[in-house]
Amino acid sequence: MRDAEIIERIREKYRAMLPELDERGRRRWAAVEARSLGWGGISAVAAATGMSDRTIRNGIRELQGPDPLPADRQRRPGAGRRSREEEQPGLITALEDLIEPATRGDPNAPLRWTCKSTRRLAEELQAQGFVVSATKVASLLKAQGYSLQSNRKRIEGKQHPDRNAQFEHIARRVKAQQRRGQPAISVDTKKKEPLGNMKNPGRTYRRKGDPVPVKCHDFPDPALGKAVPYGVYDLSCNEAGVSVGVGHDTAEFAVASIRRWWERMGHRRYGSVQRLLITADSGGSNSPRTRLWLWELQRLTDETGMILEVCHYPSGTSKWNKIEPRLFCHITRNWQGVPLETLEIVVNLIGSTRTGEGLEAHAWLDERKYAKGRKISDAELAEIHIKPNNFHAEWNYEIHPKPK
Repeated sequence: MRDAEIIERIREKYRAMLPELDERGRRRWAAVEARSLGWGGISAVAAATGMSDRTIRNGIRELQGPDPLPADRQRRPGAGRRSREEEQPGLITALEDLIEPATRGDPNAPLRWTCKSTRRLAEELQAQGFVVSATKVASLLKAQGYSLQSNRKRIEGKQHPDRNAQFEHIARRVKAQQRRGQPAISVDTKKKEPLGNMKNPGRTYRRKGDPVPVKCHDFPDPALGKAVPYGVYDLSCNEAGVSVGVGHDTAEFAVASIRRWWERMGHRRYGSVQRLLITADSGGSNSPRTRLWLWELQRLTDETGMILEVCHYPSGTSKWNKIEPRLFCHITRNWQGVPLETLEIVVNLIGSTRTGEGLEAHAWLDERKYAKGRKISDAELAEIHIKPNNFHAEWNYEIHPKPK
């Protein structure tokens, strides 16, 4: 039989047995095959299996003499190549000095101001005389408890001493409204979205190799403008209405969005009620310091006859506003990877947002242009029937209808 045929037969047997063999079993199986072939058997088995001839000879020695290995071991103690960290005792210390140069090494170390990739770390260690690869650096970092970490937003700056008390006040007021069967809503403006065939973060399923082509540069197109979504989220029934504006995000637009939600959704669900609770952050178009916000709320309460109670979250805590995690994040996920080319696309994507927990969103286009910089005089401000709350009146107040 020719050598090529012998090698191929050995290779077929080895592939069939391989899933059942551990390191010790592979070594001894190869030794048995080599001995059965006689002269040239070691070379043939090595060529067929990819093992080294030294491994096969070790297997033959194990078969010829008394078994030196306990049943639970694959190699004799101390066998195999020593690890890099054993060969080079200072390797781990040098690696940790590079990872944390500001506290453990020289602040002017080469990696102090560069990306600490495993390749760059390996190059720097090699420059110090160590023999190590990027793959080994990765395994050493993992063994020492390191992992790739992104920045975490946790430092919030100076906090108001009554921040938590305000959170508790809002929670109590929302529960009181819900017990009475009256509406409580959370409102805010979502990030403005420039319209056009531009990249939208995220991915969506398409045929392989057929991504949606978009512009290379995301320069806003003045002719297309921006979409300004203002959301009103019903805290009791997990339902929301979003007005998509085409102009400026003003207090007039914010209250118009609340009015539209009440006319199209709130009134149908709650009928004639005495009070509406509005929770909002303390900035932007619904800031309690904005006179136009208070003036427009007065107009709304005069039209509906409801008392409008407003509770604001303290500055810097807008992410605790319920509309952020309960509505806006789901809208963003629903339109990921889809270029927002037109207002119609924006409205349809928002209006089709649904979740497994029952969220249902509705959207409407508001084509009115709201003037920016509109002023409310002192005389007009004096006409607002505002009743401050005893607890932080700057955050909590009621707007009452004017007496007729």
